[in-house]
Amino acid sequence: MADRGSHRGGGRGGGSGSGYRGRGGGGGGRGGGSGGDRGGAQGSGGDRERPKKENILDLSKYMDKQITVKFNGGREVTGTLKGYDALMNLVLDEVQEVMRDEEGNETTRSLGLVVARGTLLVLVSPVDGSEPIANPFAQPDEE
Repeated sequence: MADRGSHRGGGRGGGSGSGYRGRGGGGGGRGGGSGGDRGGAQGSGGDRERPKKENILDLSKYMDKQITVKFNGGREVTGTLKGYDALMNLVLDEVQEVMRDEEGNETTRSLGLVVARGTLLVLVSPVDGSEPIANPFAQPDEE
């Protein structure tokens, strides 16, 4: 086998002269080239600035006000908004979790100070100016 240098990734020992580099070494490797800028159009933009991304929801209006937050697991809480960040992580104080059973009965429990992760939020709404309505899609019971 020593005389078959190019067999199974050889080429290092035995020197077949085929130009095959085998594993590792020699430059290139996966993706070829020598690193550097592979972005293409990325670096050719010059001084062009992107417009600043704004949050979809302006939470500054709701600071120190009661809001209701629904999470993607089905939980719902009501509390006072104390802070937020660009990722929509919320800091809520005096939080009450609203729990519903199968019959629709509501119970609440106090959670105190809560940090809600922005990726879990489904709905954020102010308590002031909101009121529950009957389900418009519910079928009337006809017997």
